[in-house]
Amino acid sequence: MNNGITLAVSATTTRTLTLTLFVVLVAATLAITIWASRQTKSAADFYAGGRSFTGFQNGMAIGGDYMSAASFLGIAGIIALNGYDGFLYSIGFLVAWLVALLLVAELMRNSGRYTMADVLAFRMRQAPVRTAGSISTIIVSIFYLLAQMVGAGALVALLLGIKAGDTFLGMTAETAKIVTIGLIGVLMIVYVTVGGMKGTTYVQIVKAFMLMLGALVLTLMVFAAFKFNLSSLLGEAAAKSGRTPPESFLQPGLRYGRDIAGNATATLVSKLDLISLGLALVLGTAGLPHILIRFYTVPNSKAARKSVVWAIGIIGVFYLMTLALGFGAAALVGRQAILAQDPGGNTAAPQLAEALGKRYLGGDFGGSLLLAIIAAVAFATILAVVAGLTLASSSSLAHDLYANVIKRGQTTERQEVVVARYSAFVIGAVAIVLGIFARNLNVAFLVALAFAIAASANLPAILFSLFWKKFNTRGATWGIYAGLISAVGIVLMSPIAWGGTSDARPAATLTAAQAKTCGVDAKSKEVSNASALFSCTTAAPIPLENPGLISIPIGFIFAALGALSSKERDADKFAELEARSLTGAGAH
Repeated sequence: MNNGITLAVSATTTRTLTLTLFVVLVAATLAITIWASRQTKSAADFYAGGRSFTGFQNGMAIGGDYMSAASFLGIAGIIALNGYDGFLYSIGFLVAWLVALLLVAELMRNSGRYTMADVLAFRMRQAPVRTAGSISTIIVSIFYLLAQMVGAGALVALLLGIKAGDTFLGMTAETAKIVTIGLIGVLMIVYVTVGGMKGTTYVQIVKAFMLMLGALVLTLMVFAAFKFNLSSLLGEAAAKSGRTPPESFLQPGLRYGRDIAGNATATLVSKLDLISLGLALVLGTAGLPHILIRFYTVPNSKAARKSVVWAIGIIGVFYLMTLALGFGAAALVGRQAILAQDPGGNTAAPQLAEALGKRYLGGDFGGSLLLAIIAAVAFATILAVVAGLTLASSSSLAHDLYANVIKRGQTTERQEVVVARYSAFVIGAVAIVLGIFARNLNVAFLVALAFAIAASANLPAILFSLFWKKFNTRGATWGIYAGLISAVGIVLMSPIAWGGTSDARPAATLTAAQAKTCGVDAKSKEVSNASALFSCTTAAPIPLENPGLISIPIGFIFAALGALSSKERDADKFAELEARSLTGAGAH
């Protein structure tokens, strides 16, 4: 009886705190957005924040844009479930910034104006290149948006205390996820249409500060729980991992690069999947549209370089802390509790916050308090990132497709901004619908797909445009479309789309028939043997879960073939682009 009363009070307290903090957070960010809207008077203000941000401010905003729900929720969850192999995501996301710093940051700032396609179209025919760039921008942004939507939905059942069979305000856990995805979609439309780049940037700066502070508090609490002994933390995480033997949790091979006895083909596919993921993560950042447009918000190339250096420092410290969050969740929450709450593992960090709150802040109330605070930070993360993604997509639709393709440059800045605002509604609606269907996938996995598409479609065209004298319109369009179609096509033919079990589609989400086919134990939700898992996943035409290994080379090859098969050359324009990209002369 007493236990029931305690649980009821705890659930009510959590709900009250969560809803209160969420309302305060939304009110604060909306106030920032409305204030910023009064400073937004031109297209440069809407698209690029008036190019008025310092290197440090833009570095914070880049960190806020990059440290998404995938970073905070997805990576913590994937480390908690897969140990060493999960941490590969943190390594890949961080190393990717070196590519962005060395190859694109300064050059993009010097060469473009508002969008990625500005650079591509500088020495090529406007209509085909801008159309291809806009389509690619939208598709990459949609995949990334899905991850944020799914992360938002995953939080809801945990925050509102909705368990299987329970309801809150008449909503089941699944209904609450759907409602939340819709709410996030509406808010992101408001942020973009009202505040533009200035409002979005300030929201991202505030969010980056909150996320770093929240992650630091959790990290210190985790280490305090194990007396600042990393070995004890890792040992307890392995013991609670549910893996056999436990030490395998701290070694490579649980998720990628597995040696599968008696099945050389399965072993090869697993190792190729690891290479594919690594390529996508390391090369994808330099092709992400919502990151590329951030380089246009600073006044000069020096500030662009400085902003990337600041971003690397901020992001690097954060990803080191995901190590403590993931292994801490495995040790203090446990694999079964994480999977029971969310099949994708996306609630591992909030569940860790609840466990630490109970330990250090006084029982159920302390757990509810810290859970609500960390949940508010996660929501701030999601809101900031979806705003940046929506802005990148709507800007490309308005600036590239409408102004330069449909109207052929015969439009006013005011008309462009109006179209960009309408575009935000369309992008938001699409993201809401797709987010509802993808709500049970791991968000880190979804972001890895976005990275693969960006690296396959955008990066070849960007690099060849900046560095290859013979590159031309046909090369750009062939490279973008080939990379885009191959990446999306491979995903649709992968085990993820064909019902196989994996960390992106865990056994908990499979039907009984699928589970039996895949060799999954219905009670433990564990795959009975690796060969059975492989026999299930290879029912898909392509066994790789990440398309990067195939689609990235396809993007580069078709870009090169397209350029070489066309006689179009403009040496003068390339010389002008090269001078501008290296010196900043003539940059907007």
